[in-house]
Amino acid sequence: MFNTFSFSLYLLLSLLLTTTATSLPTIGITYSTTTTQSPTPPPQPPQERITTAMQNLKLTSLRLEEPNPTIIRSLLYTNISLFLTIPNYMVTPIANNRSIARAWIYTHVLPFYPRAKITTISVGNAFHDVYPESINNLLPAITNVHVSLRDLGIRKISVSTSFSFVTTVSYPFPPSSATFQEPPGVNLIGPLLQFLSDTNSSFLINLYPYNLYRLQPAIPLGVALFEEHPFNFRDDFTTGVRYRNLFDIMVDSVVSAMAFAGYETIPVIVTETGWPSAGNELDANPGYAEVYLRGLVKHLKSGAGTPLLKEGVKAVYLYELFDKDGSGRNWGILYPNGSTKYRIDFSEASRSYLMNWINVALILALIVVEVCCMVIVH
Repeated sequence: MFNTFSFSLYLLLSLLLTTTATSLPTIGITYSTTTTQSPTPPPQPPQERITTAMQNLKLTSLRLEEPNPTIIRSLLYTNISLFLTIPNYMVTPIANNRSIARAWIYTHVLPFYPRAKITTISVGNAFHDVYPESINNLLPAITNVHVSLRDLGIRKISVSTSFSFVTTVSYPFPPSSATFQEPPGVNLIGPLLQFLSDTNSSFLINLYPYNLYRLQPAIPLGVALFEEHPFNFRDDFTTGVRYRNLFDIMVDSVVSAMAFAGYETIPVIVTETGWPSAGNELDANPGYAEVYLRGLVKHLKSGAGTPLLKEGVKAVYLYELFDKDGSGRNWGILYPNGSTKYRIDFSEASRSYLMNWINVALILALIVVEVCCMVIVH
């Protein structure tokens, strides 16, 4: 009886450990080459520059804003997973002609998958902000990409689209009051959420506490920067939840908006987040940027999730890998020459450090139970 009890306890503890270990969000990074929406691909830097940077940062998830077949090819047979974005200027043509979706897949996916670990395709990025007059083309384009993948026998790459938080979510505080906002006469969010639910795909959101902090002067800087001070909090009196950082407020606003629309279980991926280390604003400086990134990484590695999303977001992609020469704001984790800007450990190893200690504690607990069982038997 005691052996059966011990074995059952072992299985329970193992299940607990597995559940805890798999709840941590993936931390990835965005690589982009331009801030324009030009259909002409910009010249790419040496591919070794990207892979070296990923290795130095110990990151294993890469989001490509302007997917280039050469970059994708350079990541064959690596442990780096890829998130691809179809440029905004291609959304309307793809919506009108499925063969264009298939042609894009033949160029960017089929020659490499599954040797390249492509996991997600975003059809456009904040498309509504760039082409508001064409918003009704977005869901047909997503559908055409999804169907084209299935026609080619590819079923493990999810298809979605990325939204900007500040133009998509209304009333972000308190989070319990948040809803999605759409232009008059547009019905996109509901059908899109149904599509995501049907295809087991994620809701993608560009989420910048920096931008919301600048738009809402009442938000304390410390709440935006994950600073742990007694008075750094905001209360949602409807739910009774106390929020101590703006990132969680924004994530839970998305969760509440989806729940209000009738969809509570769709995973959330933060496709862009960061803090500028340079720019025209006083708050865009390297000190604040490092504090934000360090606080974000610590929060994600803790496995705490958010008050309304206990399992946390599925993944977070930092924006971005390199600073751009001549850009107004610098968002890069690295300088343009690839040198280090911040002393932050993004590695999976450090994320699993706490899990290793939990494993040790569980083993010790099991040993104690075994000893107690032996004492009782004898």
